[in-house]
Amino acid sequence: MSDYDFDLFVIGAGSGGVRASRVAAAHGAKVAVAEEFRVGGTCVIRGCVPKKLLIYGAHFAEDLKDARRFGWDVPECGFEWTTLRDNVLAEVDRLEGLYGNTLDSHKVEVIRERATITGPHGVKLASGREVTAKTILVATGAWPVIPEVEGAEHGITSNEVFHLEACPKRIVIVGGGYIANEFAGIFHQLGSHVTMVNRGSDLLRGYDTQIRDRLLQISMTKGINFRFNAKMERIEKNEDGTLCVRFQDGDPVAADVVMFATGRKPLTEGLGLETAGVELTEKGAIRVDDYSQTSCESIYAVGDVTDRLQLTPVAIREGHAFADTVFGGNKRKVDYSCVPSAVFSHPPLAGVGMTEAEAKNHYGTVKVYTSDFRPMKNVLAGREERALYKMIVDATTDKVIGLHMIGPDAPEILQAAAVAVKAGLTKQDFDDTVALHPSMAEELVLLK
Repeated sequence: MSDYDFDLFVIGAGSGGVRASRVAAAHGAKVAVAEEFRVGGTCVIRGCVPKKLLIYGAHFAEDLKDARRFGWDVPECGFEWTTLRDNVLAEVDRLEGLYGNTLDSHKVEVIRERATITGPHGVKLASGREVTAKTILVATGAWPVIPEVEGAEHGITSNEVFHLEACPKRIVIVGGGYIANEFAGIFHQLGSHVTMVNRGSDLLRGYDTQIRDRLLQISMTKGINFRFNAKMERIEKNEDGTLCVRFQDGDPVAADVVMFATGRKPLTEGLGLETAGVELTEKGAIRVDDYSQTSCESIYAVGDVTDRLQLTPVAIREGHAFADTVFGGNKRKVDYSCVPSAVFSHPPLAGVGMTEAEAKNHYGTVKVYTSDFRPMKNVLAGREERALYKMIVDATTDKVIGLHMIGPDAPEILQAAAVAVKAGLTKQDFDDTVALHPSMAEELVLLK
């Protein structure tokens, strides 16, 4: 018999926590997972999944207009936000149920309470119950950062945006990252007047400069307004409920909703990590080694709370690797090289490997191949919007070390292409592959 109540106690039932729980249980461990909100975590409940469904809904705005050019007699169509909102939230409910069923089928005990750490092997629940575990896994994720500005309480974050009572006529989105750009595209397509406010001069830092510049160009052409190098002074709420965003320089901006998309911070506050001597980084993330182990031998952490790569598939891999290492007798770690990522903006962009700037700094001499074209559908639809594909190649070995693109279905295309980059294929390997015509993806094997 074990000296502990559980072999594994997981705090947080998001993507990483759920995967770790069920894999550890499959290896024979007695597992419990505590979740104070809803099973599924940020991605399922208030992140990737509901956001992608809103993006699908927003796409119909352009698709309906384009359909007329393809011969369809499409009448003027109205949009009802509450229908989309409620259907999206219903799908979230369904997925939460599936996640719960998965844990139940693996005999994982789900405790719907807040849990805090009381020591290397101790956990206390909000109800007052105290339990022990041989191993504790922290998978609490991250939380939206709210800027320190007067009147910030009048704004919302991506947590609340899925529950808006109405689609705003005017929305100010503060930030320049992927969340900001994705919601800018969503609300613009749904008919809102969108103003993006960024304290810096760049969008989407970390993505290839040419690709992100193309998104800015397209977004401005569509009618999205941008305020760069803008320092907010305060947010005022008027008597009629509308808002006014004031800046240190420049004219104020009127809005019905102000949304903060200014980054996410690891959710470590109040977890009791100090009771077990768990070290944090300068940014407040849990410091872990290659196997997700913290400075406390019995405590591990995976996912956004470690701030390694804040991506759902990465958290899932970390959770799986942890469970295999600790309970499956298969010590392994996650490979963070060549992780693909995407921004589901309008149009979407995606990338894998090094950007041109990174490659030049690392290799010195690189070859860059691009294809700047107007997708066939856009041509017939009368849209001037152009796609851009970009390949970065090590000039010495001919190895493809980066691939970046913006255009319709870019993330879907890049997922398959990322396999080739991860495998270390060369530009010649791409050239030797026969094009699939007519498609946008064929540009990848025709780059000159």
